[in-house]
Amino acid sequence: MAGPAFNRPEKKDRPMKYLALPLLSAALLSACQTVGTQSSNPSVDDYAADGVLAERIAYQSDRKPAKNLILFIGDGMGISTVTAARIYEGQLQGQSGEENQLSWESFPHTALSKTYNTNQQVPDSAGTATAMYTGVKTRAGVIGVGPNADRGDCDVARDNELETFWDAASEAGMKLGLVTTARLTHATPAAAYAHSPERNWEYFGQTLDRDAIGGCNDIASQFVENNQFDVALGGGRRGFLREVDAVPGTQGEMGERADDLNLIDAWKAKNASGSVVFDRASLDALDTSSGNRVLGLFDASHLQYSMTQTGADRQPTLAELTAKAIETLSAGDEGFVLMVEGGRIDHGHHDGVAARALSETVAFAEAVSVADAMTSDADTTILVTADHSHVFTMAGYPTRGNPILGLVVGNGPTGHADGSPMLADDEKPYTTLGYATGRGAVNGPRPDITQQEALDPGYQQQALVPLGSETHGGEDVAIYAKGPRSFVVSGVVEQSYVHDVVRYALDLED
Repeated sequence: MAGPAFNRPEKKDRPMKYLALPLLSAALLSACQTVGTQSSNPSVDDYAADGVLAERIAYQSDRKPAKNLILFIGDGMGISTVTAARIYEGQLQGQSGEENQLSWESFPHTALSKTYNTNQQVPDSAGTATAMYTGVKTRAGVIGVGPNADRGDCDVARDNELETFWDAASEAGMKLGLVTTARLTHATPAAAYAHSPERNWEYFGQTLDRDAIGGCNDIASQFVENNQFDVALGGGRRGFLREVDAVPGTQGEMGERADDLNLIDAWKAKNASGSVVFDRASLDALDTSSGNRVLGLFDASHLQYSMTQTGADRQPTLAELTAKAIETLSAGDEGFVLMVEGGRIDHGHHDGVAARALSETVAFAEAVSVADAMTSDADTTILVTADHSHVFTMAGYPTRGNPILGLVVGNGPTGHADGSPMLADDEKPYTTLGYATGRGAVNGPRPDITQQEALDPGYQQQALVPLGSETHGGEDVAIYAKGPRSFVVSGVVEQSYVHDVVRYALDLED
């Protein structure tokens, strides 16, 4: 269990677990009908720092190396997303929301990370993940190769492959783990094991021919060839099975590989005592005390959005996957490195649907909370960060406690909620949350929006610039840290500094 300082504050009268996320949108719709839930006679003590200074003074980050390290990456989790998710989570618990803290926001050390790629002001996940794992900034769209290789250039990429902290940890005899709600072959997890000048070369199938890419290997094949990871849990099973291979336990789902490689069989051949699981029941049945290797592929593509998960056949939550990974990796005394990605935060934003992104961030926060509870500050360093931001904004002057997904309701002349939505210059209401780019752009006059429409979990926020997909943002993202040697997380740093922090915390020679 984590030490007394900087544990997550206890949530009193917590109405439900995060695992009930499919029900939360309805709860939010009901709870958020009340606008401006702040006290009518607030005390100045209600907004005091509440002992934080004393905690900061008392906290001593251990200068001895960590035995374990967990790196959490919220894909697309910029600071505006963190703020909105903080309020969203708080409102789901019956608070006004602004006073809430997400699980990592009490961590004692923070920094800002500059996310640009070497060839782009606004980055992508391949270049940013490569920077965090290798300590070398590189181009957008490339995985595990340096900036001298052009995107898609297989020949030059071979001469510019980069070593990672994963390689160093493996050489030191540590156990390794990957957990993601995206495909295991997607950019953020793939950069941990693959070298590819093109992030989209995930598997050879109908849209990717082996000969057409200059002899480079596909990313799924590289995962099996690398064979460093003791635990790998995520989606993307279509890239591991051939078109003639049925997925066990499914209703006729087939693989999509167009070559002759069944990568599940290839993985089993290399890991005879290991287990391959495709669903929640198989994952729950695992005996983690053995520490045997586990490959979990829970969807043909990405895992489903957490807020859509219902019924007994629902996929494992990110928190459940994280717990299972920690149990397995902790079975021995080797120590471990684990990366946990909230991959669908990014996808919710690309959809232009804030409710999806925020509910995925809440699920991500639960995974951090579970990891914090299962480990000790004395031997485990936890880092929480993002690979990049999104063009996601909080606007207007909504009153305190206004539904974060709802229409902006402001304060009247006396500073209290006036009870009706504020109107823009076109005499139409607008939401607190919006996007600079994306599918929600309006062609012509803006439509009227009701509060119920805005609070619908599938509502697409309005955007300024019409694009088929909302884009990433280029501003800095935050790094939050606790545990041994975490004191080095401070200031404004290059994103490649995450690699240096990991190596220093674990005392891996560079």
